[in-house]
Amino acid sequence: MEIAKGNGKLDGKKLAVDILVPVVGRSIIGALANKNTQEKYKKLKKPTFSPPPWLFPTVWTTLYTTMGIAKYRADAKAELKNQKTRTDVPYDIQLGLNFLWSFLFFKWGLRGTALVEMALLLGAVTWTTYEFYKQDKLAGSLMMPYIGWVSFALGLNYSVWKLNK
Repeated sequence: MEIAKGNGKLDGKKLAVDILVPVVGRSIIGALANKNTQEKYKKLKKPTFSPPPWLFPTVWTTLYTTMGIAKYRADAKAELKNQKTRTDVPYDIQLGLNFLWSFLFFKWGLRGTALVEMALLLGAVTWTTYEFYKQDKLAGSLMMPYIGWVSFALGLNYSVWKLNK
């Protein structure tokens, strides 16, 4: 568990909270936002590069876990340097935008609005990654797959929106 040691030691409780907030939060949001929407989603036209449905929860759980580890490391390094971390604001913004997207896209069917919101999400994730990287290079690096996935999801959201106008 060397990757989780942000300041040379491991605070298991803080690490667990940093991982569980996005993972469990996403599970709750997903259940609320996606309730009774899967049949509608199946009927939408999708681009050829659309992944199979089982891939989404697998990827998101992995990304939320690495996001939690990255937050833990960035906070631990800031504490080690006796700095007040500036990662909370971008982190909270990107997490809130991430949670909001499911409601926009699935629950409310606002795919164009979801597209704009996802562009904002990509900016917030990039900002968070930058702030994490300033505290700890590995914390910033752990966020890179998230940037890649959100970029892919932005293209997917655009294509679904365009195909189903």
